[in-house]
Amino acid sequence: MHAAVQPGAAPASPVTPRIAYLRSAIGLAQGCTLYFLYLVADYEVWPAISPLLFAPLLLLALFCPVLLISALGHLTRRQLLAWLGTAAVLVAGLAVYDLWRLEGVPMRWSGARKALVTMPSEELCFFLAASLFIAHALVLSGAADRRRIAAYATYFEVAWKLGVQLAFSGLFVGITWAALLLGSQLFKLVKLDFLAKLIEQPWFAIPVTAFAFSSAMHLTDVRPAIVQGIRGLLLVLASWILPVLTLIVAGFLASLPFTGLEPLWATRQAATVLLCADAALVILINAAWQNGGAPVAGVIRLSARVAALLLAPLTAIAIYALALRVGDHGWTVDRIVAAACMLVASCYALGYAAAALRKGWLDLLAPVNIGTAFVVLGTVLLLFSPLIDPARVAVNSQLARLASGKIGADKFDFAYLRFEGKRFGQAALAQLATAAASRKDQALQEKIAEVQAMKDRWDKEITFFKPDMVTANLKVLPAGARLPDSFLAMNWADQNSALPLPSCLYTPGTHCTAYLLDVSGDGKAEVLIVDDKGPWSRVAQENADGQWQMIASLEAIHCDQKAKAAPHTPNSLPRTVTAKLPDIALRGTRYQIQPASRLVQGCEE
Repeated sequence: MHAAVQPGAAPASPVTPRIAYLRSAIGLAQGCTLYFLYLVADYEVWPAISPLLFAPLLLLALFCPVLLISALGHLTRRQLLAWLGTAAVLVAGLAVYDLWRLEGVPMRWSGARKALVTMPSEELCFFLAASLFIAHALVLSGAADRRRIAAYATYFEVAWKLGVQLAFSGLFVGITWAALLLGSQLFKLVKLDFLAKLIEQPWFAIPVTAFAFSSAMHLTDVRPAIVQGIRGLLLVLASWILPVLTLIVAGFLASLPFTGLEPLWATRQAATVLLCADAALVILINAAWQNGGAPVAGVIRLSARVAALLLAPLTAIAIYALALRVGDHGWTVDRIVAAACMLVASCYALGYAAAALRKGWLDLLAPVNIGTAFVVLGTVLLLFSPLIDPARVAVNSQLARLASGKIGADKFDFAYLRFEGKRFGQAALAQLATAAASRKDQALQEKIAEVQAMKDRWDKEITFFKPDMVTANLKVLPAGARLPDSFLAMNWADQNSALPLPSCLYTPGTHCTAYLLDVSGDGKAEVLIVDDKGPWSRVAQENADGQWQMIASLEAIHCDQKAKAAPHTPNSLPRTVTAKLPDIALRGTRYQIQPASRLVQGCEE
């Protein structure tokens, strides 16, 4: 049934008309399943309310149909069942563990009704997609050659074919939606909006997208010669970028003895950039080398050999940068993932350096690429399973730094435990709270309580309320004026205001200027707050219950250049000015007149 793929030859497609119908049916079924999962998540009903069930179902519905569509016609029934069964078990198992470790982390927004449903982590989805692509290419190649480890030429053909298929399937979906949007606009020209409303409906959009993707996967599979032609063009174009990037990277490394490494450390992203350079060089080297048998220009052959040698110093500097960060600040989830990426980069760097030092056209690249593919799969499995969970390792590292005194409780990032530490961080926070209570450490208890009350990571700056904080943050004018006690006693961090609050009301170390000004004309002063560094200027008013609330914001509509140029002194205080245009009452509705001209250009702060 299967024949080994010959280097440079497009394999004949084994796909029959019956498989075309099966793929269409699978795509439609996938779309209906995804819509069902969207619907239950939107209405927060079972199985969406059972995260340990919903997450595996979602990932299985996303990935397994694509694997099935791609494998039909290329694997025997036994091989197909074995591969899909193995993939399904791994996907479901990793999804269950991912949700288990997220316990205690705030839920995520999902759906048109803004339902709160816990979804799988973005990291798992990304790395799972990449790993399934690699594993699927390995399985299809082994089946084509009838060997556990296929010939490198087969891996090359199958992997690039899959990559081009996925890319053009995504493009086909985009074109499909562009056609639907164009059609809806055409009908709108004659006052018919049924198509515009139809494509906005999830019950239509989700199945259509899945069906279009499955159709594109089939079309690209039955035309292997076209896919090979597109792939060949992409590889040729990419290979000619290799000399340019090699020259740039060589120049960068040559400049380091003169600039030193300090500028790299100052960026705090040196390791990330260096790893990206590694990845770009590996991709371009393989674009030039292909399966080792394609004719290549001399300048590209030389560039590939030099680039293979440059990987080692780039990776070494990245490892050194990461080691410095870990030594200073301990392990975090991001640093553990970066370390895993550096492990993969080291495999490429050492293997490619050995290939570059041998005679011949980098013939050692084939076993290096195959071996590193298995390293990638093993590393992802370790990171997203209980074996080496980055969140658990990071929490233990940060707690060790706190216990050893390398960092004080006043500077320790408890919010990191709350959100990046997953359930391990939650447990650590509970232990720290218990220890603080036993020591009667009120400050630490308050800090932990503040973090546990945070809604998400972006509430990081909101602090536990202290009455003297607002006083310290606000400069009150005119000199000698004093804000009302009821205003100073307000806990603004707990207020739900229709207007964004100036940060000085809830964050220590930020500053505003406050003016007492009768804005409403009732003889009682309101408080005008002007953020010294931000765009927020707000008017706060006290209600009958003694509570303050933001009632208005300031918007510039006119600029007096002479007044603006005057020195800013405590005497240059705000004053109310009668509006030139009054409000208009029309049929029970009051309208505010907006001036035609806005702030004159050149008057901004």
